[in-house]
Amino acid sequence: MDTGLLILRVVIGVLLVGHGSQKLSGWFGGYGLKGTGSYLAGLGYRPGVLFAFLAGAAEAVGGASLALGLGVPLGAALLVATMINVASGHKRDRFWNHEGGWEFPMVLGVIAASLSFTGGGSYALDHAFDWSLSGNAWGVAALIAGALAGIATQATRRLQLRRVAAASAA
Repeated sequence: MDTGLLILRVVIGVLLVGHGSQKLSGWFGGYGLKGTGSYLAGLGYRPGVLFAFLAGAAEAVGGASLALGLGVPLGAALLVATMINVASGHKRDRFWNHEGGWEFPMVLGVIAASLSFTGGGSYALDHAFDWSLSGNAWGVAALIAGALAGIATQATRRLQLRRVAAASAA
């Protein structure tokens, strides 16, 4: 079981560090803060560069947390919040990612949420530091924190969209 958790944590964690790096620095074919910020501003995340930084940092830190097995529930909460918002950049009426749907961010969020319940396993820094960061209490806390942060960010985005619509109508 611990080997399976290690493989899952490292693969998903490293991929999410890469996604965060795309937003933060433009590495791996990303658009960097300015390009990602422009895209996010168009979705209602204003100021766009700030939200690009927050999304990139959450993906990079959350991904590193999973990959290293260090503070797994905290990293999972960051990723749940981020994936809720990443999904909003996809088409709501489409499920599959190849159609522009929200299936892939949902899968990443579910994996992160699941790891908040299991913890990193024996091959994790949490275990090496003798931190017991697994179980239902940690999982529920991470899931609630991530969901609340994601929903709060969505509320901020929707408020910005209403403001822009009102200004355009005036």
